[in-house]
Amino acid sequence: MVAIDTNVLVRLLVVDNPAQSKACHELFTSGDIFIPDTVLLEAEWVLRVAFDLTPAEICTAFRRICGLHNVTVSDGQRVAQVIDWHEAGFDFADAFHLALSKEQEVLKTFDADFIKSARKHTDRRVERP
Repeated sequence: MVAIDTNVLVRLLVVDNPAQSKACHELFTSGDIFIPDTVLLEAEWVLRVAFDLTPAEICTAFRRICGLHNVTVSDGQRVAQVIDWHEAGFDFADAFHLALSKEQEVLKTFDADFIKSARKHTDRRVERP
């Protein structure tokens, strides 16, 4: 299995550099791929900020890539939850923070939007310190 970095995932999704995109496509069709959580987190930011993709476009792309038979992520259910929350209006990073802290009784933050999204979309406790 081969782990990939953010730039590999982004090149595969946006096809902005033909040679690199071809190499990424060949990599994804030649064997098993592992995508770390941190790569998904960084790729969302790059796709949103540098390429102006919408949350819906990013979620569709991530579902397509993570759903490939040869692609593995650390926890498929967690990644699916993060994508679902993001599609429902959660900030992607906040959704990941919440998903990764699911075993904790509460997540503390000063981010009012995070608290509001958590209350709207989940039963998880997110509150100010």
